[in-house]
Amino acid sequence: MTSTFPNISISTERLVLRPLDEDDVPALAEMMNDEQVGAWTDVPQPYTEDRARTWILDHAPAERVAGRGLDFAVAEFLTQRLVGVVQLAKTDWHVRSTEMSYIVAPWARGEGYASEAALATAQWLLGDQKFERIELRTAADNTASQQVAQKIGCISEGVLRGACIAHVRADDGTWSDVRTDYIVWSLLPEDLDGAGEQLADPGGFTTFPDWN
Repeated sequence: MTSTFPNISISTERLVLRPLDEDDVPALAEMMNDEQVGAWTDVPQPYTEDRARTWILDHAPAERVAGRGLDFAVAEFLTQRLVGVVQLAKTDWHVRSTEMSYIVAPWARGEGYASEAALATAQWLLGDQKFERIELRTAADNTASQQVAQKIGCISEGVLRGACIAHVRADDGTWSDVRTDYIVWSLLPEDLDGAGEQLADPGGFTTFPDWN
């Protein structure tokens, strides 16, 4: 029987991590059309609201049910404004390992939201879900993503040479591919000690099962 992630919400001091909802379509599409998202991810450009709706209604539920991954919408606790997304993918239930990535909206960058959301997800995975390993891959020149990995306690394991395709947008709006390296990071249960004390503490977040 395939293992699956539960439908839950995770609450931190400033954020709520919850399943994506159809109401997120406009904000999600706007966020995915940002130039930094286009540069460092394989998100199609331009990113339409139809694509966002397909992700929310079809792709995300299918990934969770199949046990391959889980997509969290990250929203401000007070305003409910969409801050970003945290994704889990390539999950191996035998090894108890999964790959985590994160995207933050342009207006929300520089506030520590990515680190807060990623660490809350990691604490839930390595604690409540008894996972043994979280892997992150950051493009060699994506320093912002690397800083998040470092802040949550990840250990750099090495470089996958030429394994990443980044993207550059020309003045005419067209995109071209640029090959670069991946830096591989890992986070094990013992790595959480001392990483962001507020969230690493078991009382630092609250989970709400069976989110509807």
